[in-house]
Amino acid sequence: MSEATAARDVDWATARTLAYTAGRPLPFQTVTLNDALGQTLAEPVHALQSIPHYASSAMDGWAVNGEPPWTLVSHVQEEHLRGRPSPHSDSGEVLLAPGEATFILTGGVVPQNAVGILRTEHGSVRGDTLERNGSARPDEPSLHEHVRPAGEEAEEGSEAIPAGVVLNPAQIALAAVCGHDTLAVLRAPRVSLLMTGDEVIDHGLPYPGQVRDTFGPQLPGFVALLGGHVDVAGRAKDDLDDVVAAISAEPTDEFSLARASGDVLITTGGTGSSSADHIRRALTELGAELIIDGIAMRPGHPTLLARLPDGRFLVGLPGNPLAAMMAMLTVAAPLLAGLRGSPLETPRTVTSADAFEPLPRRSRLVPYRVEAGRAVPSTHQRSGMLRGLAAADGVLVIPPEGCAAGDAVPALTLPWVVPAS
Repeated sequence: MSEATAARDVDWATARTLAYTAGRPLPFQTVTLNDALGQTLAEPVHALQSIPHYASSAMDGWAVNGEPPWTLVSHVQEEHLRGRPSPHSDSGEVLLAPGEATFILTGGVVPQNAVGILRTEHGSVRGDTLERNGSARPDEPSLHEHVRPAGEEAEEGSEAIPAGVVLNPAQIALAAVCGHDTLAVLRAPRVSLLMTGDEVIDHGLPYPGQVRDTFGPQLPGFVALLGGHVDVAGRAKDDLDDVVAAISAEPTDEFSLARASGDVLITTGGTGSSSADHIRRALTELGAELIIDGIAMRPGHPTLLARLPDGRFLVGLPGNPLAAMMAMLTVAAPLLAGLRGSPLETPRTVTSADAFEPLPRRSRLVPYRVEAGRAVPSTHQRSGMLRGLAAADGVLVIPPEGCAAGDAVPALTLPWVVPAS
């Protein structure tokens, strides 16, 4: 394992930056508009024609040319709808003769030489003659009144949606209006999960010495909230050879990553330095590049980030549930954001309801709830507990020097919590 460039016990903010910059945007893929929602746009969307691409009526009424009274004609719209030239035009454009008018619906094609649109409520028809009624202005319609000009929303070739945005329904509709059937989007990072721990069971009540699996049920959903996609998940024995085989994607009796073409492998547990912890030794045996070797934070200090020889990233989560969740927010979230080409989340600022004593050289990550406009630390926040996080609105990042009650401190939004407006 290459440790020359590894950041050891790096501070919390630097760890996030290292993880983010390690994750260069993945190659883009082409998807249909139906599959584009929530995807990160890889290339800007340009209007393939002017929007709207023809002058259209903003009202039901009559397109008129010249002064009243106007003679009503129907051939203009009929010929235009058939794609035939107007008998009044040498160029093939649909035209009205002076003193003519034709009925038009909202969105209909306005003849090129129409003065404007006389709205239905302001016209009076007798036989084939149209005049203004008593509700109309004496000069109605004024030049181009109630006409939506071609290119009013966007000129042909202009940029309608910039690259890098996470596509919402309105943007997908705009892409359709611009003439696109497909969009180039950044591929969602593919993630594999490798759980360790012979004492872990995945169902039922554990006996003394056993624990329930907290990672298998929630990590796929957590990864999805962060913009990734879990391809495969499984478990390795607490055995160095088994862990090495699983990380290197070699088939074993219990678990195989051979069918996963992942970008990121997330492991759970085994990141410490005891004889029962095998992740670091496995990385050494595989010749991986260690990027982050521990983070100066509590909980979650023994978090790892490495690059495997085949190019995949490995995020090593601590085995304690809350510590692992803090590692996900600190390392996995920025890494996946970098791979997706999304911006790194900037911590928000909240007011701490409590004081915190200094903890030299370490940040503390503390779940909190908002009460009366202040961030109140959750109860049950030891590294092996989840109740505090389950009821939290966010996570305080208490600096090593601590803080006083009423101080403004940085905080992370939990990806499953909708921020209050």
